[in-house]
Amino acid sequence: MTEKIEVGSVIAGKVTGIQPYGAFVAIGENTQGLVHISEVTHGFVKDINEHLKVGDEVTVKVLSIDEEAGKIGLSIRATQEAPVRTEAPKAKKPRKRQAAVAFKQEETPQGFNTLKDKLQEWIEQSQR
Repeated sequence: MTEKIEVGSVIAGKVTGIQPYGAFVAIGENTQGLVHISEVTHGFVKDINEHLKVGDEVTVKVLSIDEEAGKIGLSIRATQEAPVRTEAPKAKKPRKRQAAVAFKQEETPQGFNTLKDKLQEWIEQSQR
């Protein structure tokens, strides 16, 4: 299937079919691979038809080869230089802090008490 095609090689191809998930590209007489929609260009691609058409000549990089399944993974994005980001990263909103609630701590003896011993005291405190 792929005597001369190797992972990492950059080759020319022709778009033979387009699906919502990617484009099929012929990279030889009897060989074709898939450019997944995420590998079409840098940035988000909502509709692949806005970027490619059947018959377009493209340069692709071979990402993966699965001999058993007969699948070749291709990328157009890997052959392009990444665009330089001109905008500053978004600043995070400061989190709202909850106001500290002052409460009066009653003088109670320190130590461990059983729940049974403390239950009546807690009921009285909650009713105040």
